[in-house]
Amino acid sequence: MTDSPVIPPHKNKGRPRKFDSNTALKNALGVFWRRGYEPASISELCTAMGINPPSLYAAFGNKAQLFMDAVNYYEATYWDATWDQMTEASDVHESVRGFFHEAAHILSSQDAPCGCLVILAATNISADAEEVNAALKAMRDDGKHRLIARVERAIADGQLSEHTSAGGLGLTLNTLLEGMSLAARDGASREDLETVAASALRLLPTTTSPCEADSSRSK
Repeated sequence: MTDSPVIPPHKNKGRPRKFDSNTALKNALGVFWRRGYEPASISELCTAMGINPPSLYAAFGNKAQLFMDAVNYYEATYWDATWDQMTEASDVHESVRGFFHEAAHILSSQDAPCGCLVILAATNISADAEEVNAALKAMRDDGKHRLIARVERAIADGQLSEHTSAGGLGLTLNTLLEGMSLAARDGASREDLETVAASALRLLPTTTSPCEADSSRSK
């Protein structure tokens, strides 16, 4: 989800890194996904990343910044293109179908942590980690607002009924996406998630107004 408020990247003022940043972030991502933010220890993270604590702090600043860098890497690698395609598709039905189909693939992929890290990691973050909580909430809100904006555009284009509640439908679609994330974390297969994704289309109302529908049924 691009354009989301996130913690500014840490500026490394020490010697150049002697490790690949993306590989380190991908390995840290696995630890955070399995353990959550709070339970993941610096020792576990260093072991997974193949670096020592001084190198971690020099490169990323602290655990909170490492976590957010890992989340940003996850979003950019697995989700940004999917969100962009959803926004750019001209037909709302193709937009929603394509987005949830791709979401089912991402959430069940063996190459990515099963389930969305932005949603799942938030369950293990204390109120003390205020900056992490705020950044993750901003990312979740960004996804919700993208879906609402897509519904609003479809209403304006006449592809959805003018009586549609953009906020309500967007929130419903976002809740469905979050539910798919939790199902994936609990072991749902891609086929299972595809079945759930297919229901997203059935949530889209037709362009027929309630009065027109009543008139049609009375004939």
